[in-house]
Amino acid sequence: MFPALCGALLILAFKPSAFANEKFQYEIKEFSVPLDHFSFLSNESFNIRYLCNDSYVDKSNLEPPIFFYTGNEGDIEWFAQNSGFVWELAAKQRALVVFAEHRYYGKSMPYGADTFNTSKPEHLAYFTVEQTLEDYAQLITYLRNGKRLPVVAFGGSYGGMLAAWFRMKYPHIVVGALAASAPILQFSGLTPCDIFNKITTSVFATAYNANCSVNIGKSWKAFESMAATDAGKKQLGDIFHVCNAIKNADDLKNFMDYLEEVYGNLAMANYPYNSTFLSPLPANPVRQLCFYLKDLHQNDTDLVASMASALAVYTNYTGSTKCLDYNDSNAGANYDSKGWDIQSCNQMVMPMCANSSDTMFRTSNWDFKEVSDKCYKQFHITPKAYDIVLRYGGRDLEAASNIIFSNGLLDPWSGGGVLSAPNNQIHVIILPEGAHHLDLRQSNPLDPASVTSARQKEAEIIAQWISHF
Repeated sequence: MFPALCGALLILAFKPSAFANEKFQYEIKEFSVPLDHFSFLSNESFNIRYLCNDSYVDKSNLEPPIFFYTGNEGDIEWFAQNSGFVWELAAKQRALVVFAEHRYYGKSMPYGADTFNTSKPEHLAYFTVEQTLEDYAQLITYLRNGKRLPVVAFGGSYGGMLAAWFRMKYPHIVVGALAASAPILQFSGLTPCDIFNKITTSVFATAYNANCSVNIGKSWKAFESMAATDAGKKQLGDIFHVCNAIKNADDLKNFMDYLEEVYGNLAMANYPYNSTFLSPLPANPVRQLCFYLKDLHQNDTDLVASMASALAVYTNYTGSTKCLDYNDSNAGANYDSKGWDIQSCNQMVMPMCANSSDTMFRTSNWDFKEVSDKCYKQFHITPKAYDIVLRYGGRDLEAASNIIFSNGLLDPWSGGGVLSAPNNQIHVIILPEGAHHLDLRQSNPLDPASVTSARQKEAEIIAQWISHF
C-alpha cells in the first residue's frame, strides 16, 4: 500500500484554481529543486509546483504506473485542463497523474518577483532544458520513493519536445513518452524556415475557399496604403477598434506582426469544437474567419473592413473585448511569452521566415545576427543556434526508443515534427484532420475519426510499455 502517492510535501489546495469550471481536479504541491543541478559549489534551491491526482490508482497495486506531464511554457494548471487524454487514459490504466511545472513559468520562479529583473541577467543562467529535465527526474525519483514504477511522459508542443528528450536522456526513469505535436526538428539546418507559414497558408486556403488566403495576402498593402496618411491611420485604428492609436511606422509594424501571430494561433487551435486554449474560439475557427473573406475585394476600404470582421473571430468571439491591444505579444493566448522569448534567445532558436510569393504572409528573412543582437540587447543573452541539435541529435534518432510522435497535418508545427520513424521502436502517428496536439485533448463527439483512431493506437502502445515493464 502507498500511504501518500502524491508525496508528503505541502498541499496547497485540492481545487482547479482559475479553472473552477473544468472537470479535472488535483492537489497543488511544491517540490524543492537545486537552482543549479550541475554545480558542486552551490546549495541554492527553490520550489517548483506540481499537480497530483491519485484517485485513479488501485491502492492494492504495489507498482502503479505514473503518467507524468512535462510542463511547458506557462502555468501548469492551464496544461492540466487542456490535456484530457492523459486523464482519460489514467482512469483506464489506474495511474497516478502528475503535471510538473516548468521552472521560470507559472509560480515556479527561482527568484520570485525578481526572476526576470533585466538588471540581473545572471538570474536567467539556469533557465535551460537540461535544468528542467533534471527537475523532473528528481521529482519522479521522489514520487517513486525507492520503488520500481513504470513512468510514462506526456507532453504537447514544447512540452512534447521535453517528453521526447526526457525519454532520450533518462530512459531508466521513463519507460516511454507521448510527444504530441512536438517540433523537435524546427531548428537550424534541419527544416526550412518557411515551413510554418506555408502550412498556415495552406490551412487558410482550403478552409472555405482560396479567396481567404488571397485576401489576407493582399491586406498588408491595403494596411500600408491606408496608413500612409494621418487620417488613414486613424481610420485603420477605428475600423479595428484598437486600444492604442496607430501613429507611426512602428505602430503599424506591431499591428501587422500581431495579425500574423493571430493567423498562426488560429491554425494551431483550429479544433472542431468551441475551445479556449489560445483564446475563446468557435468550432473550426479558420473556416469561421474565412467566411468573412470569401469574396475578393478590389477596394482597400472594403477589404480592411472585411479583415476586421474576420479577425474578430479570434480577438472578440465573446463580444466582451472593448478594444484590440495589438501590442500584446501573446496575441490573446494564455502562454507566457516573456519566458519563451528568453528561451528562444538561449537554446530554443527556431528559424522562421516567409516569402509573400508563395504564402499569405509578408516576406521576411531569417537573420541570425539580427536575432542575436536583439537577444543580447534585451536579455544580455547570446543564442546558441545548434545547442539543441548537439544535445539531442536532431534527425539522428536511430538510438531512441519508446517514443510516440503524433502530428496533425493541419498544425503549422507539423513541418518541424518527426513524420517518419527511424526504427521500429519509434512510433509515428499522423492525424490528417488534426490541429495542434488535438489527440492530447479531451475526447469530444466532434473529434475527426483520425483523432479517435490515433488515441486508440497511443493507448495500445502505452499499455504495452507498462505491461512489458
